[in-house]
Amino acid sequence: MTFGSLLVANRGEVAVRVIRTCRELGIRSIAVYSEADERAMHRRLADASYPVGPAPAAESYLDMGRLVAAIETSGAEAVHPGYGFLSESAAFARAVMETGAVWIGPPPEAMDAMGFKVRAKALASRADVPTVPGYDGEEQSEERLAEEAERIGYPLLVKASAGGGGRGMRVVPEQREFSEAVRGAKREAEAAFGDGSVFLERLVERPRHVEVQILADGHGNVVHLYERECSIQRRHQKVVEEAPSPALSPNLREEMCAAAVRLAHEAGYRNAGTVEFLLDGEKFFFLEMNARLQVEHPVTELVAGRDLVHLQLAVAAGEPLPFSQKDVTSRGSAIEVRLYAEDDGLPAGGRLFSFAPPEGPGIRNDSGVETGDEVSLHYDPMLAKLVVSAPDRASAVRRLRNALRDYTVLGVPTNLPLLRRIVEHPAFAAGETTTGFLEEHGLTKVPPEPQPPREALLLAALAEISRPAHPDSGDPFTAGPWRSLGSVRLRYLAGEEEHEVEVERGEGGALLLRLGGRETVAETFSAEDGRLHAVLGEQDFTAGFALDGPDVWISLQGESHRFSKPSPPNVDDSGLGGADSGASLMAPMPGTVVKVLVQEGDEVGEGQVILVLEAMKMEQPVTAPHSGRVASLPHPEGALVPGGAVLAELAET
Repeated sequence: MTFGSLLVANRGEVAVRVIRTCRELGIRSIAVYSEADERAMHRRLADASYPVGPAPAAESYLDMGRLVAAIETSGAEAVHPGYGFLSESAAFARAVMETGAVWIGPPPEAMDAMGFKVRAKALASRADVPTVPGYDGEEQSEERLAEEAERIGYPLLVKASAGGGGRGMRVVPEQREFSEAVRGAKREAEAAFGDGSVFLERLVERPRHVEVQILADGHGNVVHLYERECSIQRRHQKVVEEAPSPALSPNLREEMCAAAVRLAHEAGYRNAGTVEFLLDGEKFFFLEMNARLQVEHPVTELVAGRDLVHLQLAVAAGEPLPFSQKDVTSRGSAIEVRLYAEDDGLPAGGRLFSFAPPEGPGIRNDSGVETGDEVSLHYDPMLAKLVVSAPDRASAVRRLRNALRDYTVLGVPTNLPLLRRIVEHPAFAAGETTTGFLEEHGLTKVPPEPQPPREALLLAALAEISRPAHPDSGDPFTAGPWRSLGSVRLRYLAGEEEHEVEVERGEGGALLLRLGGRETVAETFSAEDGRLHAVLGEQDFTAGFALDGPDVWISLQGESHRFSKPSPPNVDDSGLGGADSGASLMAPMPGTVVKVLVQEGDEVGEGQVILVLEAMKMEQPVTAPHSGRVASLPHPEGALVPGGAVLAELAET
């Protein structure tokens, strides 16, 4: 390896992964960071770091001028783009190379060819790779697109020509929905990629999503590292990935992997990349090629026994691949789940009071955060990736289920409950996954908030009394107002239910806990470093905990519980403040108002779309909660709004 220093033009867990690789190889690592990431983990780990602007990505991580300045100031010999942001920008690759630094990725020409989906599809046809029937002509008028849609037939897909990740994509089940779908896809594509052109494809119903990892060096060698299954998705974003795919026969696997290699040769590709396919029974169709390292690359590393980041650096340094196709084998099974900070499917932010991923044989954690970090709403909400491996898929599924039950995240809501619902479903265990898996099994619906288990409330009480008034005190009854008492009553709110736990000293140092008329003896317990161990009755419990002012957070068997203190009876905490019968619609997160569909004074019906908010690269329709009159529209189209901003006000009529 010839690089003395390497700059990572990204953030989060991918930046952490590359920086750790630099440490292993003796390469000096350089981080870039926005104002929001001043205390981020990737900056803490790097040997040097450079600020690149304000929190919004467009003014920092997506600002090529600022990034180039950091490259030149730092003297970086190479640049790794990670994934996301500018990782698939041919213009950025050229700008990096003009500084004299080595671009760790494919040639800009290959990125140009594969980054524009219409060109990529034509390239796939030349490489004899099957493609989905559709229309990808230059004529973009709505009339021409409608004619082509009638020829292809419904249902169909409208897709952005210049990008991926589900942005600028619309499913159109029937003709009457076509025009609005095209307009929405073009708006979203223009906002995300600066190119509003679209193309049409026949919708392959109930497909599986399978992709092939390829590697190519500068000496004409191209190999594949077999496939990954990425079918389980939400809003076109992958949630679970695994290798190998349970759907491929040996012959189909050989055909698909060979097709990916042909395409890489045809594109003049170099470095790591992924060729994505739709699988329809025994037929497969080219979907797109990602000219970068993928989020889900760890599952390939675990089954193929190859470090993809090491290989990326070696290829970029001009070295030939150290193995040929006949040397590549796939062993065992690996499954990855993506952990997101989210609340009811929407990105969430805040401080991580406790972040403790599971540990053990066959468990890998790729994370960009630690306990105490702030999760920003300015960027992708992915916190970490949990990856498990085992000799076979059934063992990997069992390991993943146990690992998810051991995961502790407190302070920020996450998608852990969704991940557990997925991996515990019988269809997942059977390998029966499609791109519509979540909808088919009703897993997108958030179940009603369950009542906290009795043990969680008892553990909350133990956690609360465990904080000593003095650092050297180990007596649980030396904290707060009960330090001189023999018993204390602790009241908690869980949802709308109030609970009271009475804690009393017992004989021999034991504690007696009373809840709901039942008494439980806590023979022993300890609480330190965010972990609580207790014997309640005759059962051992281990839980994560955090104390945030008057609130107590408990993580028990993968479920997080927040217990708040109820307000005194004479305090009105309804938050209504005498408001009238009108309603305000607030932005669930920072975003841009891209479309306003009504005017002040208009009468609207329940469920009618009032405006469209673009946030986290996706469009979110904002609808009327009830019928009424539009009293106020504070923000025009194009306005940037913070989370919590009032987008519209309705008055009942």
